[in-house]
Amino acid sequence: MKNFKKYYVIPATPEEIYNALTNPLSLQIWTGEEVQMSTEPGTDFSLWGGSIVGKNIEFIENKKIVQQWYFGEQAEESIVTIILHGAKNETSVELRHTNIPDDDFDDIVEGWDGAYFGSVIDFFGF
Repeated sequence: MKNFKKYYVIPATPEEIYNALTNPLSLQIWTGEEVQMSTEPGTDFSLWGGSIVGKNIEFIENKKIVQQWYFGEQAEESIVTIILHGAKNETSVELRHTNIPDDDFDDIVEGWDGAYFGSVIDFFGF
């Protein structure tokens, strides 16, 4: 199992990014796929038409998102934590993803950089 941590700087407010990551309509726009999302802890979520599934654990509006991502039958939970740090005209997004199966690590990192946060950055027009 591996862990991944990275910061992404996005030219948008924490409120705008939080909305883009939690609002089903916004998610569907920037992913281009069917989504299931709620900010209610304990609910299931699904992104990219079911390619990414898991459970929502914690939300602090405009500041923090914590989710468990499912990778089949793994002993330790894979936890994604996204923390939004607002600054002038931009937000530093802190991503921490723990307990990524070794075989999936490279694809997950590529997905974070390209499909996930790359698409969020494109969504805001940059």
